[in-house]
Amino acid sequence: MHGIRVLKAFGRGQYALKNFASRAEDLRGTEIEKAKAIAGIWLWLLLVPDVTFALCLLAGVWLAAGGQLSVGQLVAFFATATVLRWPVESIGFLLSMTFDTRTAADRFFEVMDSPNTIVDPEHPKTVANARGRLVFDEVHFRYQDSPAQYADLLDGVNLELEPGETMALVGLTGSGKSTLTALTTRLYDVTGGAIRLDGVDIRDLRLKELRAHLSMAFEDATLFSASVRDNVLLGRPDATEEDLAEAIDIAQSGFVYELPDGLDTRVGEEGLSLSGGQRQRLALARAVAAKPEVLVLDDPLSALDVDTEALVEAALRRVLASTTGLIVAHRPSTVMLADRVALLEGGRITAVGRHHDLLLSSDHYRFVISSLEDEERRERNDASGPAELQLEERADA
Repeated sequence: MHGIRVLKAFGRGQYALKNFASRAEDLRGTEIEKAKAIAGIWLWLLLVPDVTFALCLLAGVWLAAGGQLSVGQLVAFFATATVLRWPVESIGFLLSMTFDTRTAADRFFEVMDSPNTIVDPEHPKTVANARGRLVFDEVHFRYQDSPAQYADLLDGVNLELEPGETMALVGLTGSGKSTLTALTTRLYDVTGGAIRLDGVDIRDLRLKELRAHLSMAFEDATLFSASVRDNVLLGRPDATEEDLAEAIDIAQSGFVYELPDGLDTRVGEEGLSLSGGQRQRLALARAVAAKPEVLVLDDPLSALDVDTEALVEAALRRVLASTTGLIVAHRPSTVMLADRVALLEGGRITAVGRHHDLLLSSDHYRFVISSLEDEERRERNDASGPAELQLEERADA
């Protein structure tokens, strides 16, 4: 049901229906077998006491007729047996519930007992007077389920971001850009080397402190079924109204004031009541509102149109002027936000410098930028009408 729009858009509704019907039929068969098993259990749970009562009644009448048992004793026996019948039968009922409960409990504890490797250190350090200097020192990383013969996704990354500097991270698809940004807030831990914030290994910081100094905006913007205000102030719930308004302004999210209840409007589960661009802008506002020393942006403008992106970038320059920024760039215009650019290639940073210097010195950088420009041009052409497209083609000619 969650993907029904995709199924309709690609004409796969009947295929999905057949697949669902097949699985539903399998489930139906399983449930029928389960019902038969339960019915068999209850048959014996009910039949055995009734048969026992009948036999006891025959034996009691025979003993009473022979004078070996009085009628009062016989009545007392059956009165006691009747009182005890349900507690005895409930033992089987409770046993059946116990099996169901055990299965559910096993599934629950399988998750809860999974070791969490991302934890606070035993002897935590702290960053005094945080300035936002971020250093990647021979960083290696591979996912736990990666085959042993595969090389590390990140294979000795060295990079330094000075306080207040904005660094753009570029590379081909699959080069590890998003993984590198995820390491900064310990969504994963490095498998080799270290990441240092103002000289302190981030693994030596409490998670709460680390994530107060660093803030992230993801490409896949996730919002919660809460008000706009709660979503934007998720990382800093004690922020003032002025800080909230500033973050909304920087992210060009003024549309929120036009919602039915303004900032108190609930955006729905995963923000599905908003467009993709609106969700991304609110996610960016959430990162900005946290006022971190280091702002990590994993291509947070991919769903914006060219005009809106230009407005957001202009506003972001004010924030990045005083904040250390690490930005994954998928558009050349995003690269222009940065003071320097780092090129990620083969799990390593192969070049660092200004945009125009790298264009002159690095063949691979020119290839990456050319690919980004082609992709941006296609997006612009898709958004343009026939007249605008002809004008642009003439200008290019």
